[in-house]
Amino acid sequence: FATKLSSSQGDKEPVYRDCVKQCVRTNCTGARLNGFLSAQPQYMALTGWTCRDDCRYQCMWTTVGLYQAEGYRVPQFHGKWPFARFLCFEEPASALASLLNGLACLLMLLRYRSTVPRQSPMYHTINAFSLVSLNAWFWSTVFHTRDTYLTEKMDYFCATAVILYSIYLCCVRTLGLKQPGVSSMVGVLLILVFTSHVSYLTFVSFDYGYNMAANATIGMVNLLWWLCWCWQNRRTLPYWWKCGLVVMLLHGLALLELLDFPPLLWVLDAHAVWHLSTIPVHFLFYSFLIDDSLYLLNTEKLGVKVE
Repeated sequence: FATKLSSSQGDKEPVYRDCVKQCVRTNCTGARLNGFLSAQPQYMALTGWTCRDDCRYQCMWTTVGLYQAEGYRVPQFHGKWPFARFLCFEEPASALASLLNGLACLLMLLRYRSTVPRQSPMYHTINAFSLVSLNAWFWSTVFHTRDTYLTEKMDYFCATAVILYSIYLCCVRTLGLKQPGVSSMVGVLLILVFTSHVSYLTFVSFDYGYNMAANATIGMVNLLWWLCWCWQNRRTLPYWWKCGLVVMLLHGLALLELLDFPPLLWVLDAHAVWHLSTIPVHFLFYSFLIDDSLYLLNTEKLGVKVE
């Protein structure tokens, strides 16, 4: 994996740059490099930590110490706050939170499969959505373990895929059960949107501002579409509130990202808090999916009009 580099205040500091140059010149050549490689734990080597990366890590803390000694605010380095590394984990709290989100998603998927018969109209669509979500949490865990050019892209792209598939899930539930052709056309459109989005960020410019705006836009479509369905069915489906609460929570909790602060104890930042806060939402969302899938199965058997 190629290490991702983006400029921030901390890595622009001459003391940081001089420190890295001196460290690399002293420790990353000849016998010193061989000594580093022989002493490096296997898990660090497998996750791509190099001698130069270790120099950057050590010099980052040297610079942070100087900032604190002078009473200045802790700076970011290469687009990120300084985190205390644990084993091979660059951002231990966010990596753990992503893993727990994935486990919660997997647990509830298994519960869904054991509770809902395969004949339910939404069964396969929900299973596919779960696999897309599991893939996203896998890459989120990998990215927070080791931030590289590849892992960052996979984390961002897979997160976008989850939002787009949630829109497709909503489309199938609201329109596709009555008009399968409509959901098929929307599915093709969403694939084209995803392909264009990934192509632009990969081959034209990885624009963080554009990526945020694009995800906010499709997220708003997802929010409004689900909320409209909840409002229309509030009198007929007693479990509608679960769906409404889930989409409100997911979009409301995302605002935690705005609380950008240096990590507490060099581990817990706003991004980690956001990921930790979404873990319980999986249980509520799958509770809604189970209730709705069983409702659809029963109405299909009885020949009742689907709401």
